[in-house]
Amino acid sequence: MKRTALVTGANRGIGRAIAEALADRPDVQLIVAARRQADSERVVSELGEGLRAVALELSDPLRVAADARRIEDEFGDIDILVNNAGVLHPGSALEVDIAQVSESVAVNALAPLALSQVFGPGMRQRGWGRIVNVSSGWGSFSEGLDGPAAYAISKATLNAVTLSTAQALGRSVKVNAVCPGWVRTRMGGQAAARSPEEGAQTAVWLATLPSDGPTGGFWRDRRLIEW
Repeated sequence: MKRTALVTGANRGIGRAIAEALADRPDVQLIVAARRQADSERVVSELGEGLRAVALELSDPLRVAADARRIEDEFGDIDILVNNAGVLHPGSALEVDIAQVSESVAVNALAPLALSQVFGPGMRQRGWGRIVNVSSGWGSFSEGLDGPAAYAISKATLNAVTLSTAQALGRSVKVNAVCPGWVRTRMGGQAAARSPEEGAQTAVWLATLPSDGPTGGFWRDRRLIEW
């Protein structure tokens, strides 16, 4: 049975690597999402036939929900949701512009929640679903929220969204957060230790968990880490 997967921010970096890995699986039908339709269509043209391309603007959660319902109407049930897209603004809590914090929370946390609210109930009704939220160690209280303030605040919020959504959807829908580590992307920089493919590995694992797999966890390298 083929499962339909939607990956946000799939036009570059970790999202692109996640999309490539899922596109290679015969049991997955992939929908590539990017902010601009042209970017998602470019990825589809590069990865091969049978994929679908959509545009998703994540800065307005109300628009996100409407677009998600449109995607469901057009392409059918979404079984796997990978919330990868994100924004990163520099600055400490005393320096960062409040508008940048608001955008970060909207894109990095509220958009994943809006998408989960649209697609999650159908997953629960069908008795199968996987939601993966690409988070960060910078959003971990146990690791000191040690990163730019807007990003750390938004990823901590995403972690809360993950746990709350997992509790709401029950055991048949696996909802997990993942820290991909320091990855060579436009956001992570070229000095990072990991390739996008390495950063994508745990997210792909969580997206394809078996029925007895875990839910409500925060993962790095397939190992649980503290919130």
